[in-house]
Amino acid sequence: MNIALLACDDVPSRFRHIAGGYQDMFDALLRPHMPELTFTRYDVRQGDIPATPDAHDVYLCTGSRHSVYDALDWIEALEAFVRDVHDTGKTFVGICFGHQVLAQALGGVVTKADQGWGIGVLNMDIVQPEPWMQPLQAHCRLQYMHGDQVQHLPPESTLLAIAPHCPVAMFKVGETMLGIEGHPEFPAAYEEALLRIRREHIGAGPVDAAIASLGTPTDHDVAASWIANFIRKSATATP
Repeated sequence: MNIALLACDDVPSRFRHIAGGYQDMFDALLRPHMPELTFTRYDVRQGDIPATPDAHDVYLCTGSRHSVYDALDWIEALEAFVRDVHDTGKTFVGICFGHQVLAQALGGVVTKADQGWGIGVLNMDIVQPEPWMQPLQAHCRLQYMHGDQVQHLPPESTLLAIAPHCPVAMFKVGETMLGIEGHPEFPAAYEEALLRIRREHIGAGPVDAAIASLGTPTDHDVAASWIANFIRKSATATP
């Protein structure tokens, strides 16, 4: 299965030795569950967006250092493309920034998080179990790295998971679009590297607590299974 990777950022060059770029991270995350996986990468920051949603059956949108409400041409173009993907019924999975752009593009609201950054290993509680959530579990621990969050969902959305620090940790729009605030693709070493360079910006106390949390086992493989199952189910159902 070929997935279009809508790259909204990439790993700083000084950290690429940890686990490569974002495409490498998503490949490592999903390939155990989707051995047939291939990627076509689009650098949307440079205006590189598929001419039509019909170019691919599945779109995966990455995280970014930017905010979805930044007045940047490429973000506006990405939002328009997300609306086209929605209208054509293609499959879309958004991670962190991708999760937020999915919400904003379709009429939701994204703002700075009132409680500050969500960082380190944090838990989300499943409030709406879905058939593709196999193995099914009530909680899912993931790594987080976000200063913004979805405050209000767009129409036709279903809230799937909440977290103490984040009211919309996971949601879907219809049966073909999925947003996840956490970063199942991040290795702990990469999260730690980001935390250390953002220590002054985020604050020493929160960063130290987040780094200490990185020894906690995560459910990234469970999340990978959910994403793979969602993609297969929704892509198969696409007209």
